[in-house]
Amino acid sequence: MTLEEIKNLVQGEIICGEEYLNQQIDCVFASDLMSDVLTLKDVNNLLLLTGLSNLQSIRTCEMSDINYLLIVRGKEVTEEMKELAEDNDMVVIRTDYSMYKTSGILYSAGLPAVY
Repeated sequence: MTLEEIKNLVQGEIICGEEYLNQQIDCVFASDLMSDVLTLKDVNNLLLLTGLSNLQSIRTCEMSDINYLLIVRGKEVTEEMKELAEDNDMVVIRTDYSMYKTSGILYSAGLPAVY
């Protein structure tokens, strides 16, 4: 599934990385605990769902080689977050949906979880 398809499914707003919307996503991980995200190993083309909208989420993605981030619950993305994400060639999408609803939509559309 492409990021464009994901954006449309969750009625998302592109914060940055619009030029990468044709990228394929292989799996999803949903967490507000960045320590859980840091335990993921060797997962390519992963989309991270989180309601944690601060620099820590961007830094965690950077450290974990995650390039695709979906912020849920309508959380705002600061300019500082956007700049850091752009510096790391990341895609950041925002949706007003809850993490539960977003996860359900993506699961129903056939996008598998990490585990």
